[in-house]
Amino acid sequence: MIEKPLNRLAQATPTPIARRVKGLSDRAIAWIFVGPTIFLLLVINIFPLIWTINLSFTNFKANRIGREIEYIGLRNYERILGDSDIWLSMQATAHFLFWTLFLQVIIGFTLAWLINRKFRGNDLWTTIIVLPMMLSPAVVGNFWTFLYQPQIGLFNYVVAFFTGADPSSFEMLGSVNLAPWAIVIVDTWMWTPFVMLICLAGLRSIPNYIYEAAEVDRASKLRQFFTITIPMVLPFLMLAILFRGIENFKMFDLVVQLTGGGPGSTTELASINLKREAFEKWRTGYSSAFAIILFVTVFGLASIYVKALNKVKER
Repeated sequence: MIEKPLNRLAQATPTPIARRVKGLSDRAIAWIFVGPTIFLLLVINIFPLIWTINLSFTNFKANRIGREIEYIGLRNYERILGDSDIWLSMQATAHFLFWTLFLQVIIGFTLAWLINRKFRGNDLWTTIIVLPMMLSPAVVGNFWTFLYQPQIGLFNYVVAFFTGADPSSFEMLGSVNLAPWAIVIVDTWMWTPFVMLICLAGLRSIPNYIYEAAEVDRASKLRQFFTITIPMVLPFLMLAILFRGIENFKMFDLVVQLTGGGPGSTTELASINLKREAFEKWRTGYSSAFAIILFVTVFGLASIYVKALNKVKER
């Protein structure tokens, strides 16, 4: 049934075109199919990047389109590197990045190790643990904003149960000291399952005969853990850190839902600062330079990290 329409299409194809198609190599045919996708990627990704680089050397403001654009060289970059507010936002980003990665790796690997032991209800618990990462950041943000409410929120009452403190005596989202930890807790709750799944894949990729050989050599469980489990799961752990590090460096939506960058600028991450410069202060050239600095930072750190990851895989 399918061959008849194809034969009709082939017969309806003009002879000059048919000869050209028949004479094409496999590589040329592959480029015909891949070409449109590459073109779209260039239009969607490469062109905006080049345009942003161009704007970073100007004093352009998007709310003053009729104004003549003046090229000011590296002045935007100098202002950014000398701006104390920028460095405070980068410090907040580094704090958020470090603690979320640390907690997600520790808890994620621990959960993966426990689930890999295969007990009754293993699949059910795996499904329950994975549920948070299936939710959208907007839903998670609103959900935890309610939990953090000092008067009716469940989080304060849980803390009060274990510490004996008054539930209304502290406010996670309104405190300068507690707000950064509030977003760390939420991001850890949401994305630890992602790290757990990657670690679980690494644990289940270890052949059983390696552990059997270690038992024959009378290696203890602790020694097996540090000489077999950790080294063989390390590439998977590093891959999880790479993925989560890139995502958390540009974290935006979850923090906006929880604190909006406050109180004050305590939780104002680099992405939130960039958004305010671009769409509240309308300093388009300045924000473009800031975006390029963030891009170079992430790209540079990721490149170095990938080289380290490749060296670990080659061991």
